[in-house]
Amino acid sequence: MKKQLIECVPNISEGKDLAKIQEIANVVKTVEGVKLLDIDPGKATNRTVITFVGEPNSVVEAAFRLIKKASELIDMSKQKGEHPRFGATDVCPLVPIANITMEETTKFARILGDKVGKELGISGYYYENAATSSTRKNLATVRAGEYEGLKDKFANPNWKPDFGPTEFNDKVVKSGVTAISARDFLIAYNINLNSTSTRRANAIAFDIREAGRIKREGNPITGKKVLDKNGEPIRIPGKLKAVKGIGWYIEEYGIAQISYNLTNISITSMHQAFYETSLAATERGLRVTGSELVGLVPLKAMLDAADFFLKKQQRSLGISEAEKIKIAIKSLGLDDLKPFNPEERIIEYVMNKDAEKKLADLTIKDFAEETAAESIAPGGGSISAYVGTLGVALGTMVANLSAHKPGWDEKWEFYSEWAQKGQQYKNDLLYLVDEDTNAFNKIIEAFRMPKSNDEELNKRKEAIENATKYATEVPFKVMQTAYKSIEVMMTMLKQGMQSSLSDTGVGVLCAKTAVTGAYFNVRINAKDIKDRTFVEKISKEAKVIFDKTLELENEMMQIIDANI
Repeated sequence: MKKQLIECVPNISEGKDLAKIQEIANVVKTVEGVKLLDIDPGKATNRTVITFVGEPNSVVEAAFRLIKKASELIDMSKQKGEHPRFGATDVCPLVPIANITMEETTKFARILGDKVGKELGISGYYYENAATSSTRKNLATVRAGEYEGLKDKFANPNWKPDFGPTEFNDKVVKSGVTAISARDFLIAYNINLNSTSTRRANAIAFDIREAGRIKREGNPITGKKVLDKNGEPIRIPGKLKAVKGIGWYIEEYGIAQISYNLTNISITSMHQAFYETSLAATERGLRVTGSELVGLVPLKAMLDAADFFLKKQQRSLGISEAEKIKIAIKSLGLDDLKPFNPEERIIEYVMNKDAEKKLADLTIKDFAEETAAESIAPGGGSISAYVGTLGVALGTMVANLSAHKPGWDEKWEFYSEWAQKGQQYKNDLLYLVDEDTNAFNKIIEAFRMPKSNDEELNKRKEAIENATKYATEVPFKVMQTAYKSIEVMMTMLKQGMQSSLSDTGVGVLCAKTAVTGAYFNVRINAKDIKDRTFVEKISKEAKVIFDKTLELENEMMQIIDANI
C-alpha cells in the first residue's frame, strides 16, 4: 500500500522572537515519520507559518505537541500584530498530499481537535472541510472579532467552541483558541505595491477577491449600503474565485501589500492573481513591484507561472525545469523583498533534499568517474540511456533556437510544442539512467537471498527470474523512448534552423547509439530468463525497433548529405 502523506501548516502568533519560534517548531522533529519543511516568520505580522509533512497519525501527534508548546510560550493577552489572529496556534490546517482523500484528512483533523480539547484544555473551532456547520466553514467568519472578541464569542450560544472548554477562562485568556481544518492546498501570497496606502491596497484587494466589496448608493466608499430583502448587504463580486484578500501596510518593508489566500490554486493560480492585480493596480495609478510567498509552494504552481509568462512573451515552453523556475521567480518578483531560494521554498525540492543522490544528478566528470570505477554499475544500459538523453537534448535545443529565430515569430508555438516533447523524452531517459542501475542491483539482491532449504531456494529462484525480467524490460524501455525521441530530431532536420543541421544529426546518432546499446542489454539479459514466451515477445519487438532506428539513421544521412 502506498504511503499516505498529510501536510500540516500551523500558523503561530509569534514572528519576532526567533528563539521562541525555533523552540516551538523543534517539537515537530521529536515525532518519528514527520519532516519539518519550513519555518517562515514575519516580524510585522508577528506570525510564523510552520510547514511539516508525514503520515497522518504522526502528523496529528506532531501538531498536538506544537499546539501544546505554543500555548506554553505565547501569551495572547500580550500579543499584537498586523495579521488577524485569535490564538497562540491561530490556525492548524491539515492538507492531503498523497494517497489520502479529503474525507480521510477531515477525520484526522477531528481527531486532532478532540485531543487538543481534552488533553490540553484548549478550545477551538473546525473550519473549511472539517466545519461542523456551513456558518463555520469560512475562516474569516470563525475568526471574526479576533482575540479581543473571544469573551463575547464564548457568551454567544451560536459560537460555542467545537472542542475544549466552553467557558471563557484563564486558559483562554493566555492561549486564545485554535482553528483546525482539513482543506485543499492553500497558497498564502502577498503582492507588493509602490505605495504606503492601506486604503489603496484594500481597494485593489476588493477588485480581485471573490467576496468583492459591499454595494453602496452614490459614493462607493461612504455611500449607504445597499441591502437585500433580508437586510443583508449586497456585494459586488471581485474578479477571481477562490481568493481571499486584504490590504495592509508592512512597516518592516515600508510598503503596502495585498495579502491573498489562494484557497484552490486549480481555480485561481498564483500567476493569475499576480497578473490581475497588476492590471487593477495600473488602473488605479499604482504599480506592482513584486510579490512574496509565505511558506512553501508546489513545484507545479511555479512551472505553471513560468509557462504563463513564457506564452505572454511568445517564447518556447520547452526549456529546462531550472530555467522555468528562474522565469517564474523574476516574472512574479518573488525576490523583490528578500532572496527566494527554490531549494528551500518548493515542496518537492525540500522533501528531496536529503534523498540519496542519483546518477542523473552527478556532474559530467563525476558520472564518468563513477562509470570508470571498479563497480559493475552503472554499465552499458545506463550509459545508453544517458547518450539518448544527450541526443534528444540536442533536438530540443534546435527547437528552442528555431522558436526564437527572428522572422519566425508566427511559428513559435509549433517549435515550442516540439521542444516540450523533447523535454519529456529527455526526462524519461534521465529517469531510465538510474532505473537501469536499480534493475541490475535488484538482480544482485536476489542472488544474495538465503538458500538453506527448499522454500528459500524457490523464493530465490522466483526473485532472480522476476529481477532479470525487469532488468530486460528497462533497456527495452530505453529502446522505445530513444527511438520515439528521434521524431524531434527528424522534424527539426526538415523544418528547423538549417544552420543547426549538424547538431540535429548528432542527436539522431546519439539516439541510434542508445537504441543499439539498449538492444545489446535486452539480448544479454533475456538469455538467462526461463520464461521463453516472455523472451520471444520482447526480443521480437526489440528487433523491430532496432531495424526502424537504422532506417531513420539512413534517412538522416541522406538529408545531411543533401543540405551540407
